[in-house]
This record gives sequence, structure tokens and C-alpha cells, in this order.
Amino acid sequence: MAAPPVQAYKTLVKELQYHNHRYHVLDDPVISDGEYDRKLSLLQSWEHAFPDLIDDDSPTHRVGGRPLSEFSQISHSVPMLSLENAFDSDALMDFDRRIAERTETQENVNYVCEPKLDGVALSLLYRDGVLERAATRGDGMIGEDVTANAKTIRSVPLRLQGDSLPNLIEVRGEVYIPHEGFELLNAEADRLGDKKFVNPRNAAAGSLRQLDSRVTASRPLVMSVYGLGILESTVKPKTHFEMLTYLKQLGFLVNSHTYLAANIFQCESFYEQLAKQRSSLPYDIDGIVIKVNSLEIQQRMGAVLRSPRWAIARKFPAQEEMTRLVAVEYQVGRTGVITPVGRLEPVFVGGVTVRNATLHNQDEIARLDLFTDDTVIVRRAGDVIPKIVRVVKEYRRANASLIEFPQQCPVCGSEIEQVPDEAAVRCTGGMRCPAQVKQSINHFVSRRAINIEGLGDKLVEQLVDRDHVKSFSDLYRLDLVILCSLERMAEKSSKKLLKSIHASRDTSLSKFIYALGIREVGEGCAQILANRFQSLEALIAEPLEKLTEIEGVGPVVARHIVDYFAEPKNMNVIDELLSIGLNCHHKVDKENSSRPLAGQTWVLTGNLDSMSREGAKGILKSLGAKVSSSISAKTTKLLVGSKAGSKLEKAKLLRVPTMQEREFADLLVSHNVYPEHKTEI
Repeated sequence: MAAPPVQAYKTLVKELQYHNHRYHVLDDPVISDGEYDRKLSLLQSWEHAFPDLIDDDSPTHRVGGRPLSEFSQISHSVPMLSLENAFDSDALMDFDRRIAERTETQENVNYVCEPKLDGVALSLLYRDGVLERAATRGDGMIGEDVTANAKTIRSVPLRLQGDSLPNLIEVRGEVYIPHEGFELLNAEADRLGDKKFVNPRNAAAGSLRQLDSRVTASRPLVMSVYGLGILESTVKPKTHFEMLTYLKQLGFLVNSHTYLAANIFQCESFYEQLAKQRSSLPYDIDGIVIKVNSLEIQQRMGAVLRSPRWAIARKFPAQEEMTRLVAVEYQVGRTGVITPVGRLEPVFVGGVTVRNATLHNQDEIARLDLFTDDTVIVRRAGDVIPKIVRVVKEYRRANASLIEFPQQCPVCGSEIEQVPDEAAVRCTGGMRCPAQVKQSINHFVSRRAINIEGLGDKLVEQLVDRDHVKSFSDLYRLDLVILCSLERMAEKSSKKLLKSIHASRDTSLSKFIYALGIREVGEGCAQILANRFQSLEALIAEPLEKLTEIEGVGPVVARHIVDYFAEPKNMNVIDELLSIGLNCHHKVDKENSSRPLAGQTWVLTGNLDSMSREGAKGILKSLGAKVSSSISAKTTKLLVGSKAGSKLEKAKLLRVPTMQEREFADLLVSHNVYPEHKTEI
């Protein structure tokens, strides 16, 4: 490695000091964790290869920035150090070899593995069993006195429990906000018109460092402990695992996923197992922490300048990364809603290469203050569609330009209109718009609708682009010649598809109603309508006021139904389908009473991350539940997603039980239901 210029080294040191200060002190990072880790790794490699370069102010000598002056300062008797990171299994094996060399042992070393909670480190000092003071990590040597705030955290004991209490004990752990609490916190901020938090870690850091402890008390903070700084006690744990057991006996919260590993290979297996569970955990983690179990070996190993030699963090692939917004394109959905999609410089985040991110609507672009060519932070958690969470405005280029939302449909050129009471805008072209035709037909032929097996998105796109299909009824006029002319369609596959099209002529009334694509009429609502009217003619003839009275329909959906059947073009589509022999008859579900959610009525609010709302409704229906669009005292449960609306407030007033998406996922697993996740854009 060639030595870097001294100025380049000093510039990198200053840059990392700046980002340390933003992250640890101001709680307002402007780059992603992955970007910071790479910069720090580069600095460490330079200092290792060229020790003469090392500056006394290098961030490799420190853990964070200096604390703010608003709080009194507290010196840590035992430094609160950071951890060395391992980004792959090779680094983990190197760590194990170093342990073996330093301990001069040929036997496997036992390790304790813990989830690496993404929160804020906190030190608690107890004298004779009573909480005396609490301090943040600060720069590792000096922290801030946040005792009044720590006392408001319910998982922090004010007095220890048990018989043999220690004379003096300093306990260390992580303060965090679980997902459910974070969603409620942001929902309340949204209701009050306050600025929302970017992520749970920032929310936890800001909450812990409030000058008014009453504000901290209103925040859903949790503390999970993981270690000791000082212990003066008759109880002397010999291992880290025994120490955690002792802390649990004293009344502290210890993470339930803590694992005692017999060797480093079991640590790697635990890492892989927890990586699979990560998206279903009720809190954020960014890896696992691996510690030598023997406290005697820990003592012998000691520490380097910024981290202990006996512990390491095995990091997950970063869920947030920095990249550039190259362009914004617009997609037109089945109902004409126009959705902006950000095209990104490819970036590896959350284990995959991300090139696109949803921007939702004009309001979201305005909230982010997003310009084309901006440097942005992209987040991808689990199977969630990637999204831009913030703009790094300090890196905004001179050529960055305002994003102008189109005034006409980007596909067909029709005028667009604002959707009443929503942030969305819609193309007015209807079935004259090729994009809406494609999406409508994809919906019509889908498995939960008419169910034409083998007719996927790519084939639909070809059929529409070649003018073979302009409406639903055209599907039933396709022949072998047309299908064989399509790309990747041979005679055998064409005959199979024709057979599937023919079989779809016989369907149920509920599937047919759902397949029509009436706005806000999902599977659950379609089933309610089919059960109520038992024929298409009866449904079409029902007046608005009568539809409004049906539980599970409500005034908004009733208006959409009436408007749909009042449109001559839609009635022509239905007449054509019936004239070519499509038979939709009502099927009574005799098995429904034996299903696990039979007799229950569910309502959904907000956006679901792991599945579509229609998918969730379909699953609930398959388990026997009714799905309603409005809350009432008869509602069994409200399923709450992100950006929950007024239904959540009404549920609280009516004391209707609520369920978060992660709990819902657990419920589905208990009934052996594994939904298809949302696909990326």
C-alpha cells in the first residue's frame, strides 16, 4: 500500500470527527452507517500500515464526540468502549484465532452471543441497591448525567431486588424504542403537526437527552442490559453468562435471544439464524455481539485504545446506504394513480443491490425536500420495498433540480386530477390509457380473481402492446395463432393457456366482483356483497343509500360501487363478458364456520410493509374473518400498519383491540399461513 498524502489523512480524520459529533452528540447523522464504517476502516488501514501518520486526535482513539454542555458531566471509572466490527465469517475466524493465541489454549473457547441492539448506550450506578446516577457513553471517558430521565424508563429498576444486593454495581446496557412504540410516537407527532423521527435509534437518543424528564417519561423507552463496569459484591460471577443471569435476578431486562455458544462456529450459526428472524423482531438490531464467556479471560485479554480484545460485533449488511438519485419516473396503476419512483445509482443495501425506491406521492417528495441528482440515504429492511429516508443536503450539487410532477399522464397524455382527501393524483384516461389497461387485466386474471393460470405480466404487456387485448372480453377471443406469435410462447404452452382461459369462464360471484377492479372493493368486500345479493343483477340494482347501510361497505365504497355501475363503458364490459359465456354464480362457503377466525370482523388501517393490503384482506377472509372498511363497536380487531389514519383514533375511543403488523405475521405463522411478500419496484 502506498502511503497516503498527509493532507488526505488529516482530511479523513476531520471528516470522521465531524460525523462522530453528528452521530454521538447531536443525534443527527448525515451519512449512513455503512458509509461511516468504510471511512473508519480506511483510516484504520492507513494507521496500521503507516503508524507515523497517527494523529493524537484520530477517531480511532475515541468512541464518540464530547458531550453537550447542557447536562453535567460524569467520568466513567471504567471506559465505555466501542466494539471491533466483523463484516464476514473470515473476520470472525480471525478473532477466534487471536483469542486462542493470547490464551495459549488448544481447546474451543466458549462465547456468549447477543443481538446488537440499535439504540443508545447507558450506564447505571447503584449503591446499596438504589439507583444513584445514570450516564450516557459520551466520548467513552466522559458522559452526560441523565439520571432524572433514566428513572422514567420502566425497565430500569429504581431499587434492585433480591437478598444479597451488591454494595456497588455499575450496569451497562442499550436504551431503545421498539417498533410498535416508534409507530405510535410518530403517529402522535403527525396528529400534532410535529416533526416525525427518522428512525427508532434517533428517537431513543433524543428522548434520553431531554432536559425535561417529563418528555422522556412520555416516550416508550426500553433498556436491555449486557454488561458491568464495576461490581463490589459477595456474588462473584465467573462467566459472562452467569453475570447476565445475576443481573436478571437483580431485576434487569436481559435480551431473551442471548445464546451460549460452545465454539465460534456456533456463533456464526446463531448469526445466520438471527439474520433470518431480523425483520420479525419487535426492535431494530444491526448484528450480533460475540463475547468471550470467561470473565477471567476477558480480564487477561484487556483492550486496545477503542475496543475490548475479547468482544467483536458481527454486523449485518447495512440496511441504510448513501447513493444518488439519478432520475424520477412515474408509474400508472390500475385505478390511474400516478406513483413517482426514484431511479438510483445501484447500491448494495440490506443484502441486495437496490436500483429503485418508492417516493409515494408529491407530498412525500416535498417532505423530503428532494431534488433530482441529490445524495440520499436509502433504507431497505427485510423484504420491504426500498425507500429514501432522507436527503444529505450538505452534498447537494449545483446542478440539482426541482422535481416537477407531470401535469398529464406520462403514458397516455390524459389530464390528471387530484384524488379527493388523498395525496395521490390520478390519470383520467381510464381504459384509454395502456398502463391502466395492463394493470386492470393483470388484476382481472390474478389468482384471487378470475384466475387464468399462465397469463403473467409479460404476456399481458405483449397482448396490449400489439392491440390484441383492449378489454377483459378480448381475452376470451384469443386463439392459437395469436398466442403462438408472442415471444416465448410455443404451441404447447399456448394450448395450455387457452385451456386455462376457457376454464376461467366458470367462476364465483365474489371473484367476479373482485376481478372487475371497482375502487376499494377488495376480496373481503366482494365476498360480503356476494353473500348479501347472491346475483350480479341484484347488486347492480341496489341504490346508494341501501349499499351504505351494509356493514363492511360504508359510504365511500358504496359511492365507488354505484359510480362504477353507472358508467356505460363498465356495463358494456360486463355485458360482453356475460355474452361470451362467462358464468358467475354465488357459492356458499359451508366450511367457513370451522375456520380459525370465523365470526370475527377485522378492519385495516395504514400501509403494510410485508404484504399488500389486498393480500392481508384475502388471508383474513381465507381464515374465516370478515373484512370491513369501517370501525364499529362490533369490530373484533384493527390491523395497524405504518401511517395509520383516523381509524386508529376511533378504535381507541371504541376500545377496539389493535394488532401491529409483526403480531399479525406471528398470528399467520401460527395458522401455517405464509403470505407472499411485496415485490420490489
